Amino acid sequence: MKKYSMILWLLSIFMASCKIDPQPIAYGTDGCHFCSMTIVDKQHASQIVTHKGKAFKFDAVECMMNHLNDIGTDQISLFLVADYSRPGEFLNAMEAIYLISPDIPSPMGEFLSAFGTQSDLDKILSEHDGDQLNWEQLKLRFKI
Repeated sequence: MKKYSMILWLLSIFMASCKIDPQPIAYGTDGCHFCSMTIVDKQHASQIVTHKGKAFKFDAVECMMNHLNDIGTDQISLFLVADYSRPGEFLNAMEAIYLISPDIPSPMGEFLSAFGTQSDLDKILSEHDGDQLNWEQLKLRFKI
């Protein structure tokens, strides 16, 4: 019976450690995996989670993209970006709409922001100039 309990316990530890979920970002404390800056901007943060459940946090979408340039995308299960219109909320990066606008600075100077809906992006575009991109166009821009 002890052996069975030990196996069950080890199995539950193994299963919990491989969970494919994002981790909360501790703004003002967590550092960017790519550039090491402290993550403070809730409108531009991003995160990837590998197939093994390891989460990497970034202070800007451009840091995430530059990191993907180094490692590729085959080992990633989740690509998440902060919704500019809803600070602190994350979107599936592959479904987000991106804006590069010289009027909206991002932490690493690419002026790159993500939006969850076209209407949210259109509101910003009515006030600011910029170029709209989808996930595939963003990957091309960063040569991924």
